[in-house]
Amino acid sequence: MKKPLIIAHRGASAYAPENTEASFRLAVEMGADGIELDVHLSKDGIPVVIHDERLNRTGGRHGWVKDLTLAELKALDFGVWFKPEYAGQRIMTLEEVLILLRDWSGLLNIELKSGPVFYEGMEEKVVRLTYTYNRADTVIISSFNHYSLLKVKEIDPRIKIGILYMAGLVAPWEYAERLGAEAIHPLYYNIVPPIVAGCKAHGILVNPFTVDDPEHIKAIAAAGVDGIITNVPDIAREIIHKL
Repeated sequence: MKKPLIIAHRGASAYAPENTEASFRLAVEMGADGIELDVHLSKDGIPVVIHDERLNRTGGRHGWVKDLTLAELKALDFGVWFKPEYAGQRIMTLEEVLILLRDWSGLLNIELKSGPVFYEGMEEKVVRLTYTYNRADTVIISSFNHYSLLKVKEIDPRIKIGILYMAGLVAPWEYAERLGAEAIHPLYYNIVPPIVAGCKAHGILVNPFTVDDPEHIKAIAAAGVDGIITNVPDIAREIIHKL
């Protein structure tokens, strides 16, 4: 059985503040095969790496990412909410992450946060950066907004896209083929044998999220998925190694 890739969800986010330099560095140290991260645009149009459209949870203040310039976002602390020892972690631009991971050859899964806030030109900016830093061949761009994924394919059909979804889709490989997608990224409880078999038969990768429980990791791996998106890449890696 081919072992699935271990994809660190927002970095090693069980152990360090999500989507920060600390979390990404730790994911690499733990031997993750891939890293997943989220992108919004700042008020001045810079792709920044943060999950929520609001700053309340991880940025230490009320407000929207879209309403602050990069300089204003950089003034906020994105680590102290997690643990005091992570105080001083700053929001990263996508470009800064690409520079940080320049010598790391793993898979980079960039999720476009397109909704409820819709960012003009985000797809073009992200695709351009993947080429600037020679990442086009080792990136999957995913989104719950499948129109954004179609836009990515219009910009460059060579960029791989992954369809994020939570519902129980019927024959998701057919939907993936219609969009020109190389992968599906379903919520993990959608992983049942007919779905995996259908995707394999049609050459569609299956990378479920977010799988942290050891028993679930074992079951998902045994089902034959291609990647496991997890907050605990160290635990997942140990389990997969034993398998």
